Amino acid sequence: MDDVTHQPLRGTGRLSLGALSGLLAGYAAVAVAELVAAAVRPEAGPVVAVGGAAIDRTPAPVKDWAIRQFGTDDKLVLQLGILTVLGVLALVLGMVATRWRPAGPSGVLAFGVVGALAAVGRPDSTSVTDALPSALGAVAGAALLYWLIGRLDRTTGPMAPVDGSVPSADGSVPSADGSVPSADGGPPAGATAAEPGWDRRGFIRAATAAAAASTGAGLAGRVLNGTQGQQAVASRNAVTLPVPSSKAAPVPRGAALRINGISPFTTPNGDFYRVDTALVVPKVDATRWRLRIHGQGVGREVRLSFDDLLGMPLIERDITLTCVSNEVGGPYAGNARWTGVRLRDLLERCGVKPPSKGGSADQLVARSVDGMTIGTPVEAVMDGRDAMLAVGMNGQPLPFEHGFPVRMVVPGLYGYVSACKWIQDIELTTFDAYDSYWVKRGWAQRAPVKTQSRIDTLKPFGRPKAGTVMVAGVAWAQHRGIGKVEVQVDDGPWQEADLAAEDTRDTWRQWSYAWQATQGSHTVTVRATDRTGETQTDERTQTIPDGASGRHSVAVTVD
Repeated sequence: MDDVTHQPLRGTGRLSLGALSGLLAGYAAVAVAELVAAAVRPEAGPVVAVGGAAIDRTPAPVKDWAIRQFGTDDKLVLQLGILTVLGVLALVLGMVATRWRPAGPSGVLAFGVVGALAAVGRPDSTSVTDALPSALGAVAGAALLYWLIGRLDRTTGPMAPVDGSVPSADGSVPSADGSVPSADGGPPAGATAAEPGWDRRGFIRAATAAAAASTGAGLAGRVLNGTQGQQAVASRNAVTLPVPSSKAAPVPRGAALRINGISPFTTPNGDFYRVDTALVVPKVDATRWRLRIHGQGVGREVRLSFDDLLGMPLIERDITLTCVSNEVGGPYAGNARWTGVRLRDLLERCGVKPPSKGGSADQLVARSVDGMTIGTPVEAVMDGRDAMLAVGMNGQPLPFEHGFPVRMVVPGLYGYVSACKWIQDIELTTFDAYDSYWVKRGWAQRAPVKTQSRIDTLKPFGRPKAGTVMVAGVAWAQHRGIGKVEVQVDDGPWQEADLAAEDTRDTWRQWSYAWQATQGSHTVTVRATDRTGETQTDERTQTIPDGASGRHSVAVTVD
């Protein structure tokens, strides 16, 4: 029995195959777009461009919620969400096209326009060619959908008459009374014309070929992207960090407590938190990287290569970084040993003066290769603290996820006003003249890190055994230092915890408290006091606009 169905395709069968056609068309559009994006630049792909536009327009509270719920997987969740939405819309457009064939392809083209506009509207877009991936992908998807829907109406083989009679040897179809068609090819008098059928086998072949071609395009795009990324990887592998002219002092004995469950004093690179807006981690070839320093108060514009930076005197320092999205007791803090060029020295070479010494610029705007802008107080990077353009992290070249080849590190400030990754441009300006990315979205212009502490060893709703329970964690107040940590059980008095040795005032400090736990339900709370005498407040605030405040508590049941 052959695969030609001698009846018209109608009803749910037609809608189902229309939906499949739409899904294949959407798959083809994305695959072709990603292939073209690999030739233009990966950030111009429609999923990345639309995702970036969504991040830019998402209210800050929603961003905070996403980070709380999904952590560092928030970008993956966003991309999967975009692909899911596109898939559903593709299914709908395919079904619509079964009723009116031009409608489905027109919808695909419309989404291509959206993707193209999103791509050229990104802060890092420098050319209209960024519109090409979405545009060409949409054209491919629309053409495929139009073609597949046409296959549903294609007739193959003789058409069966409505009464089920069999064609004669010459292909003519006799009528019910045995008469043959008239000379002009029309049906004999009294006969009913046969309705067109559809070619099942032809459709299956077409759909399979489309899926295979789309998969091939997607794989080719991945290979091309991988080839380009290999150049950046090779440039990183070739880096040998010079010995710093000012090395960090050894971590003092007793700074790292040996207590199960406590955060390590130095955070391994692979465990260091990552919070940024980049859906695709930029892979920058260090041999082609350049940094531009310009703007208000700059004596002359400066352009530096990566080798230029490595040839300058380097410093090495232990510095704790904290994200402003970190809630009380949250995980977005980490301590690392950074190597880089002191930013104050670099700016002074360019003729820049801080406002306290008559400088006209009070804001340093750092720009990333992905278009991110971060505004930092000039006074903070030139007041003597170890602000730097970092090239190394824990003795290695920066990982790509953390800003290779160069990023900013400024002790005492939240990352959104100091820690620009993949930096390529520094402009001196004023806070009155320019609002950086996060400031435009409701965050504060200036954001010193708040005094915070965290319990690591007790887990929420844990069930420790009665007796001595070691409560331990970390506390931080970068550039001020931690002077005291206290622990409270239920509504009892505050008890001073034992502090680990202090490395520097720019690093977090571990602490411990031996709690004589009794059976029952208890709440354990911690608070820190920094070296200025300011005690961590119990007033609970959200992360917006300048970081969360409050005290970390853990509820447990002691058995």
